[in-house]
Amino acid sequence: MVTVIDAENLLLGRLASTVAKRALAGEEFAIVNAEKAIVSGARAHVLMDFREKRERGSREGGPFYPRRPDHIVKRTIRGMLPYKRERGVAAFKAIKTYVGVPREFVAAERESLPEAHIDRLNNPRYVTIGAIATFLGAKY
Repeated sequence: MVTVIDAENLLLGRLASTVAKRALAGEEFAIVNAEKAIVSGARAHVLMDFREKRERGSREGGPFYPRRPDHIVKRTIRGMLPYKRERGVAAFKAIKTYVGVPREFVAAERESLPEAHIDRLNNPRYVTIGAIATFLGAKY
């Protein structure tokens, strides 16, 4: 059974930590509307942080940082998993991220994580993952 999470208006870090913890416990996830997840902070500061991550390293040696919003969300979740160990690899494979809502999940019941919702944000400044991806040059 796959748990479908709607990432719209959810804080990226809190979403990622919750999903990582539950995936390590053996749950499978499909995260839809990845481009509508948010990162808190001033727009210019957040965009420059992501640009620095993207430009770090070299083409040949990495580290490689994604542009697409679904890949950015999955990479953030990967950072909260022991992804070089067997149980982390298994947990990471159990997580799928999507831009928008694919046909197979249109009728599925979607879960929203109350601990990651934007209402808990004290600072009204934030940037969506879709805006970050567009800034990085993604065409999704």
